[in-house]
Amino acid sequence: MCVASFSELVRLCKLVEATSSRSEKVALIAEFLRRLQPAEAAAAARLMVGEVFPEYSDMALNVGWALLSRVVKGLRARQARLLEASPSILEVCSTLEKVAAASSRRRKEALLTGLFSAMGREEVEYLVRMLSREVRIGAAKGVVLEAVASAAGCSLEEVRRAYMFLSDVGDVAERALRGGREAVRSVTLEIFRPVKPMLAEMCYDIREAIREHGGATAFEWKYDGVRVQVHVKGDKVRVFTRRLSDVTAAMPDVVEAVREVLRAESAVLDGEAIGVVGGKPVPFQHLMRRVRRLEVRRLLRKVPLQLKLFDILYLDGRVLVDEPYSRRWELLEHATGGELLAERIVTGDPREAHEFLRRALEAGHEGLMAKNMASSYEPGSRGRKWLKIKPYDTVDCVIVGAEWGHGRREGWLSDYYLAVRDEATGEYLVVGKTFKGLTDEEFEEMTRRLLELKVGEEGRVVWVRPAIVVEVAYNEIQESPRYKSGMALRFARIVRIRWDKGPEEVTTLQELRRRFEEQFKSKARLHPS
Repeated sequence: MCVASFSELVRLCKLVEATSSRSEKVALIAEFLRRLQPAEAAAAARLMVGEVFPEYSDMALNVGWALLSRVVKGLRARQARLLEASPSILEVCSTLEKVAAASSRRRKEALLTGLFSAMGREEVEYLVRMLSREVRIGAAKGVVLEAVASAAGCSLEEVRRAYMFLSDVGDVAERALRGGREAVRSVTLEIFRPVKPMLAEMCYDIREAIREHGGATAFEWKYDGVRVQVHVKGDKVRVFTRRLSDVTAAMPDVVEAVREVLRAESAVLDGEAIGVVGGKPVPFQHLMRRVRRLEVRRLLRKVPLQLKLFDILYLDGRVLVDEPYSRRWELLEHATGGELLAERIVTGDPREAHEFLRRALEAGHEGLMAKNMASSYEPGSRGRKWLKIKPYDTVDCVIVGAEWGHGRREGWLSDYYLAVRDEATGEYLVVGKTFKGLTDEEFEEMTRRLLELKVGEEGRVVWVRPAIVVEVAYNEIQESPRYKSGMALRFARIVRIRWDKGPEEVTTLQELRRRFEEQFKSKARLHPS
């Protein structure tokens, strides 16, 4: 089998970009993947969706738009002579690994200059788009997974389930192309390989949650903390975030708490790490600073963490994701001796649930989760099996641009363009702007980070690569001819910066439209005459 060049991948991307038909996109990508070695297929699949390394990897390029632009401009200025042969896909990825490992900006620039010098203009253009996570060929992750299924002769359902456990489109492609359907079907949860957590949809009413779950449901307190997945085998304990990052070193108190209570040889636990000082929960932003900083011991004295567990995915050799939630809770209770568990009731009585919600809010927590007693655990999936109930409505948006502030905010990027993701195209579409909700310290940090992500500038507006996610509270969703999305958030304000979330996890345009329609269950709708 021949080694595939990066230029071949670029030709594929151009063909995929030129067609609007999803089935044609799938067919083109599948045909290309069939010709590749498994390792090449993994690399190609990642690059097509704007990823360089596996989602669970701690490797990061740490290369901003400014550095990429300087390298590209330098090549144009020198009119660098191109090598006769384009580098292979694997050679490109190998160089990018060296870029990630390089400790100095100068070394990173030299490596990228060498790589780009070996490429033609179109290859450089597409690689820059890939490195900026702005591939824009209309091949979102779902399209690539569909192509993997076609290339390997698997069902899409089988490939999606494998992706749930592997949490990386490249690893799915490699296993599928290497071992075919049997290799895909054999994929399951592995200790110390984190999976994406199961997610919930917003619910607007306790009665609705009870009806949705068949007349009774399990209500849990919704904590304002850091979602964690704890893997245990013997004396070894590792803690992962919802973005699959290993934060074990930052959470020694979580590790110790699990070691004290767990009555099992091996387990994978799902829960929330919350900070409690003086009997009150600490705001989420303070916890995320702790996770991202190195001076853990000093912070430990200020923000001790408490672990609240609410699910178990694996226990002593058994994968439990297909077991009903009611059974998983029983096993979790037994494995922990009833310790460290989230506050919970099971009821079909709305009055009892409202009282439970009142207690959660009085204790300083966000609201409630409602969980269908018969629900399986679906890693990375968002649906109606789990519902979140809050006293106010929020969405997760990614910042795609910002304006320089005036007056007290002079010198800060402080008026943010908020976008949601269109599932159909993978595009991020603006649904509003806001400067409300952040502290001065957060404005400063946000300005620094956004400038590192800059991709363009128009007057006072700085456009940035979609990377920073914020939770946004709003009063109402309106139709808007001003934005391409057709939607706008009224009275938007930032509740918190979601450093634990990636841009692919933001609210979708389709979900926002569904919420827009939900508004008219309780109020009149005016139609233009």
